Amino acid sequence: MAESRRRVVVTGMAMVTPLGGDLERTWQAAKEGRSGVDYITRFDASTFPTRIAAEVKNFSLANYIPDGHERYGSAGLNAQLALAATAMLLESARLDISRLDPYRVGVYLGAGEGHQDLVTFMRLLRRAYQDGRIETPVFNAGAVAELDPVNELEQSPNMAAVHVAGFAGARGPNSNCLTACAASNQAIGEAVQLVRSGVADVMLSGGAHSMIHPLGVTGFNLLTALSTRNDEPTKASRPFDLGRDGFVLGEGAGMVVLEELEHALRRGATIHGEVIGYGLSADAFRLTDPHEDGRGAVQAMVHALRDAGLRPEDIDYINAHGTSTREGDAVETLAIKKVFGDYAYKVPVSSTKSMMGHLIAAAGVVEFILCLLAIRDGIIPPTINLETPDPECDLDYVPNEARAADVRIALSNSFGFGGQNACLIVRRFDG
Repeated sequence: MAESRRRVVVTGMAMVTPLGGDLERTWQAAKEGRSGVDYITRFDASTFPTRIAAEVKNFSLANYIPDGHERYGSAGLNAQLALAATAMLLESARLDISRLDPYRVGVYLGAGEGHQDLVTFMRLLRRAYQDGRIETPVFNAGAVAELDPVNELEQSPNMAAVHVAGFAGARGPNSNCLTACAASNQAIGEAVQLVRSGVADVMLSGGAHSMIHPLGVTGFNLLTALSTRNDEPTKASRPFDLGRDGFVLGEGAGMVVLEELEHALRRGATIHGEVIGYGLSADAFRLTDPHEDGRGAVQAMVHALRDAGLRPEDIDYINAHGTSTREGDAVETLAIKKVFGDYAYKVPVSSTKSMMGHLIAAAGVVEFILCLLAIRDGIIPPTINLETPDPECDLDYVPNEARAADVRIALSNSFGFGGQNACLIVRRFDG
């Protein structure tokens, strides 16, 4: 690791997840090994092969931003989740951007799409027909003219970052990446690079996503990627277990403040950890399957370790990508063995997706925050539902119960569809 580069620390963190509406409630549930998976309530899923998901229960933006519905009522759910997390983030970081140079404060998210094009269009089309504004509920120029242009804008994945910047008053670099399940880890890594290089002093980074809608569930069902353990929702997400049959869709948002160290010290910020490693790679293989030898995952972890100037033996905990798919969990296990050698059997590895499902673009940031909390409290969250070990998955996955441990340095893995891989390393801040 180059000692001359600017150091980047985490001075705020917040999340909204299926385990709880804020950081501490999510963390408490994770330590207790509780599941947030239940039957889908967002739409009638009774005829779908998968009828379960991990929803954020009773979410209302007004609970986080009093006039949220009036200001952001047209925003997609992903943007509203991001705004809720941002409201808590600014408070947790004691960050008043109006007292800083706003052009030195940026936003970088890994957020999914806003409104779902087809779902939104059909709903608005039906409403226009029922209201008598169009003669037939079919796609034509007259029907399109009745659509709200703001809803068209809100379909874009970058709208969450736009809303967050406007809410926070951050006028610096603003971007969004949508690299599937690696998105928010990549967003954090790229935001770290912007602070390291001097382009920004502070970055609000993270991600938000919800695909719990008919198109999202249908798409993943067609890929046979989702669990169909509908009779046992809380046991459906079971990473590394022999009986795993696919992942469970989750939703939510997580946000962190990434800040240049001296800038953070000058304003007396609380420092939760230091980001010291970032690795990125591509499998360059199939759209839906990781390469069988784990080459992409291996390179992302190797690059992160090299960036941090660490040996594999320096890592105290790995928050695995661990989605509960048969191929993915086995390949990640193999990749960890290739990178860590004999030490792979000594380092604790857990998948918190076992409790909250897969938050897709938002998964990485939530799991990154859980690494920070493991460092803070000396507790490693468990992999629940690990009942029957898979011979191919033979590492220490912290089965079913949280574990006390001195965690100084943690690795967060995110491996997305299309073979897009992003790994982050964070360590305890010791000055």
